[in-house]
Amino acid sequence: MLLIHCPYCGEDRPELEFRHAGEAHIARPENMAELSDEEFERFFFIRSNPKGIVYERWRHIHGCARFFNAARDTVSDRFLTTYKAGEPKPDLGKGV
Repeated sequence: MLLIHCPYCGEDRPELEFRHAGEAHIARPENMAELSDEEFERFFFIRSNPKGIVYERWRHIHGCARFFNAARDTVSDRFLTTYKAGEPKPDLGKGV
């Protein structure tokens, strides 16, 4: 079973306690009502889906219930790091 580290609880917990919540570090438009249908679609539905390192939001639903961010490798499904919501993307260094 995959273990995920919750940065708020401070421990590794089974993946069944967590839910994926989409791409992290997405800037919400200032005024949603002024977006065209195409702009709204782009914001709400269109996300990058790269092979390799992605930054995602996760929620510890069966623990503290808080949202946090994670850097994960989509090839190996390995979590490189997790960090609290609102913190900047971590510097993973070269080769990662």
